[in-house]
Amino acid sequence: MTVAEPSPPETACLIVGMLSAFPALFDEAAEAIAERCGAPTITSETLPFDFTDYYTLQMGSPLKRKFVAFSPPYDPAQLPETKLWSNDLEKTFSRAGIDVSRPINLDPGYVTLSKLVLASTKDHAHRIYLHSGIYAEITLTYVNKRFRPMPWTYADYRTEDYLRFFHAVRNMLRTKR
Repeated sequence: MTVAEPSPPETACLIVGMLSAFPALFDEAAEAIAERCGAPTITSETLPFDFTDYYTLQMGSPLKRKFVAFSPPYDPAQLPETKLWSNDLEKTFSRAGIDVSRPINLDPGYVTLSKLVLASTKDHAHRIYLHSGIYAEITLTYVNKRFRPMPWTYADYRTEDYLRFFHAVRNMLRTKR
């Protein structure tokens, strides 16, 4: 009988989704993240976010979304620390002149050649507990030359604009491998 041997994780690339009614904050947040994670390598366009009004009371409207990817490699084991750090960073954006309780939402995750994983502070049947109150969710899988949503994938992560960004990140990973 052969015993299965542990193996290192697939090479990953850190991505951060930014959501705000104040798009000028995207550059500030990207700069702060870059101080910790290195310079961004791929940045999405600023996209409208009109899929839900869930965030309107705490964040205002109209909401915009932007993604930033950082140069690989990223250690997936660091996802809980990255999420906790990004939550603390969000709090630094609460300031005078912005009259909402949460001016920006930062959602870290990572892309590998086979999937997109997002971090969450909320438990659900499809999320795996990591540690320190942080869960991981496989949001997209890469099958037959494209990213495919899971039954629980948010509507915005199913759009062509988002998928185009994740494909660009995956292509960067492929060339750096």
